[in-house]
Amino acid sequence: MLEFTWKLFSQTGNIDTYLLFKELEREYQPNGDEQENEVSEMDQPIF
Repeated sequence: MLEFTWKLFSQTGNIDTYLLFKELEREYQPNGDEQENEVSEMDQPIF
């Protein structure tokens, strides 16, 4: 969906399409807490 929205924006230059792309991009990215948890889990040694 992100790729389609970006292609549509790049072809039309429509600002509303760009704003939709940015909104979708935020929804697809994990929030900051989830990213911190993933990083802290990766830093744990394996026994």
